[in-house]
Amino acid sequence: MKDSTALQQKAALEEQASMAAQRAADRQRAQAYWKANLRYLVVLLSIWFVVSYGAGILFKESLDQIRLGGFKLGFWFAQQGSIYVFVVLIFVYVWLMNRLDKRCFKTIQS
Repeated sequence: MKDSTALQQKAALEEQASMAAQRAADRQRAQAYWKANLRYLVVLLSIWFVVSYGAGILFKESLDQIRLGGFKLGFWFAQQGSIYVFVVLIFVYVWLMNRLDKRCFKTIQS
């Protein structure tokens, strides 16, 4: 009787230790996931800022030397270009996040 109780207690302790290690690994994986997610967001939003503010306002004069569809390129970026770039960045973000999901959560799915 004492041996079986001791074995049960030992098994319970080992299970608790295993669960604690799994929680620590999950927490570390989640932190790495969100760090990568925030890095993607900062980079993509920075690109959008440079395109919309920089190309539409700051570099407008030099971009106006180029014409696109009969319009000056600086005007085009201010009116259309930043919207197109934003839509493309949405697709890039989806692609990056799908890749990140597969990398970070492949052990959970299998």
